[in-house]
Amino acid sequence: MLKLDRRIRKSQHAIKTAVIELMMEKDFDQITIQDISERADVSRRTIYLHYMDKFDLLDKLIEEHIHEMQELCYLAEDKMDYRSMGGLWFEYLESHSLFFSAILTSKGGPFFRNRLLEFFLEKLTMKENDISLGGKSGLPEGEEVDIQFLGAAIVGVVEWWIKNGRPHPPDFMAQRVGALLEKNL
Repeated sequence: MLKLDRRIRKSQHAIKTAVIELMMEKDFDQITIQDISERADVSRRTIYLHYMDKFDLLDKLIEEHIHEMQELCYLAEDKMDYRSMGGLWFEYLESHSLFFSAILTSKGGPFFRNRLLEFFLEKLTMKENDISLGGKSGLPEGEEVDIQFLGAAIVGVVEWWIKNGRPHPPDFMAQRVGALLEKNL
């Protein structure tokens, strides 16, 4: 992976932080590049050097978080149980709660929910392939319905947890979600 110049990383971080903070204050449609520029203390030109527009910025932010969650799962042990996997997910969600709170209440929410669902479906399918078929591809007949249901349930629980101010610690959430997954898959 190409290492970015420190100034570029600093500018991109300021821009991302600015858009997240602004999304907590007002609707994404009301946010302008000028607002982001002023909050990040960078020029509009700097923003346009890195992003086509505010929608591109939001898309890249979403993809960055999904990628980081995928990396966490990839780096973890292959044989993790659902509770341990849930622990990784909820710890990550909590450590980036400002972003997740902002995105789930903004215009990017539906797109983000779809990407998060894809992520969970991929992880559940991979896990079930390892368990039921010894790593071979394909699921037993009907199991894709179970995985779709449980993936959507996880997204719903994550959304509830974030929108309600994370009323339980990540390890509690991981235990509950992990137990439900183990019971139903």
